[in-house]
Amino acid sequence: MEVPRTLRAWFVAHALVDLAAGLPLLAAPELVLRRLGWTCVDPVSARLVGAALLAIGGQSFLGRDAGVDVYRAMLRLKLVWSLSAAVSLFIGIGAGAPPAAWALLSIFICFAGVWLHHAIRFRQLARVSTTSGTPASGDDELSRRDAGHYEDGESA
Repeated sequence: MEVPRTLRAWFVAHALVDLAAGLPLLAAPELVLRRLGWTCVDPVSARLVGAALLAIGGQSFLGRDAGVDVYRAMLRLKLVWSLSAAVSLFIGIGAGAPPAAWALLSIFICFAGVWLHHAIRFRQLARVSTTSGTPASGDDELSRRDAGHYEDGESA
């Protein structure tokens, strides 16, 4: 089984987003968060979030050419991170977080959707590869299977 090209592209895009968000939080959390509407800023917590973003984004970029096992592990991490961040933001919004929290919540929900889609796709690819006995390629095998075509030329 191969890593789908689309997932590789999403990992690089996510790395860029994490870098763009993580560096300012690490360097100047009070300035960044006050401009986004937060009146009370804990710079230590904000810097920890910045460090987490840089770590996840950095590994996403450095591991962009890795194999399936690395992608599967990172995909799980990204799914847990984005879902827990979304829940945390939702709770924060309920407690009176500034409107910018809605934008952050939207971003985390979008990424959670991407990661969930690819986690499901990985399971489907693993199933196809074990039933057919041939390694499935991420972008092609499921497309043929979903279109009703099998390797012997028959259709569903």
